[in-house]
Amino acid sequence: MLVDDEPANLTLLEELLRLEGYATVSAESGAEALSLARASRPDLILLDIMMPEMNGFDVCERLRKDTALQTVPVIFLTALDDDSSRLRGLEMMADDYLTKPFNSRLLLAKVENILQLSQMRSQAVSSQFNQQVKEQSKRQIAAAWEANEYLSEKFQLFVPEQLLGRIAPQGIESIQLGNVTEEELTILFCDIRGFTAIAESQEARETFEWLNAFFTKMNDCITSHGGFIDKYLGDAIMSVFDKPKSHAMDAIEAAVAMQESLQKFNASRQKYNLEDPLNIGTGINTGIGMIGTLGSDRRMDSTVIGDVVNTASRLENLTKIYGCQIIVSENALVHAREFLNGISPNSNSKESLLLKCDLEVGTQETIISTSGATAADSDLPSNNYYYRWIDRVTPRGKQQAIEIYEIWSASSPDSEVKLLTQVLFDKGIQGWQSERYVAALGYFQQLIEQNPADTVVSFYINRCQEKLGLIPTSSRPEMS
Repeated sequence: MLVDDEPANLTLLEELLRLEGYATVSAESGAEALSLARASRPDLILLDIMMPEMNGFDVCERLRKDTALQTVPVIFLTALDDDSSRLRGLEMMADDYLTKPFNSRLLLAKVENILQLSQMRSQAVSSQFNQQVKEQSKRQIAAAWEANEYLSEKFQLFVPEQLLGRIAPQGIESIQLGNVTEEELTILFCDIRGFTAIAESQEARETFEWLNAFFTKMNDCITSHGGFIDKYLGDAIMSVFDKPKSHAMDAIEAAVAMQESLQKFNASRQKYNLEDPLNIGTGINTGIGMIGTLGSDRRMDSTVIGDVVNTASRLENLTKIYGCQIIVSENALVHAREFLNGISPNSNSKESLLLKCDLEVGTQETIISTSGATAADSDLPSNNYYYRWIDRVTPRGKQQAIEIYEIWSASSPDSEVKLLTQVLFDKGIQGWQSERYVAALGYFQQLIEQNPADTVVSFYINRCQEKLGLIPTSSRPEMS
């Protein structure tokens, strides 16, 4: 039986098969095909997919549910040439899947082989033939397994292996809407600054070229530190770090590696027609998230949801206000410190523990700290970044204020001067917190003279000037 809504296609197939001695019957719709099949069971159905009212997948599904027709061989013959359609064809238990325009010799060979195999299966044969059938079944299982592995590899390009293991623990076929697990993890959001202006100045193909090159470098940094990308959001990345105990540290180190990788990318930006260096902002937060499938029975997506995601996104937005490259929450910093203290519990050296600071002490003055790291032990983090407390904020949509910290790479141009002026920075922050705005402004103005590139200091200069009435007060919707 030939099923296609295009009469010209039916004519071509009828003539091709007639010359090989086959008797054919044709149907121009799915409903007509089912009616003819029930009236006279065909030996084989060549089935188009894209048809009005009832497509080929629907026809095949009804055939497989009909006990009288469920074993009729089906070959999909269609213009759909994508992995998703092939996967669905496999799920429909079709015997083969050929794409148009098709090779006539290949089609005839497929038809002959499938008809012969169908005839062999329906005959009563000797024990020797039964053994041949068993061997044939083994080959088919091997071929199906190979096809399933191929599809799994392709599927992982869209759904990371770490996510797939959660939402489909028994394989792709076990994916269901609502599969979800709740666990502690760290979320990293990264966004390209000024992307819209860059995209408007280029051809779309140019933008895609450098954007894919950029994402490849960022993905390498994320995966090499135990994370995975949950999704690309245009010019932004949402990534998840889930390794037990170390996920916060992994995320922080990945963010620093991303900044260092970005410097290398910018060094060769001319080949992508990028006039100015790219800049990115990164927000990191640790908390409880839910990983699972979200959507509907017809269209679902794998994702992570929860306050941990929302807060990480807000922190990434705050990098624009403070001019920082990386902002992390206190939750992430504490979690990372606990991990480090756990792998080096007997060390009292501030240099050996990147995150050795008294975060549990209630007053903000005591939690302002900057420390470097050394990595004598291979399990310890690399000594290529530093951090400092920058503010207490209430991100938009949240009720509770959180402490936020700036992370910067040791390779950044102003890294050394930030370290040398940390004591002066602490005094400025303490003056701000105790509402001694004149004194605080004096400290920050000294700082900006020594390091004009310190955006956080510039931010606090403006803050102090606003409090003293020297400049108009600006709105800060993200903060308390």
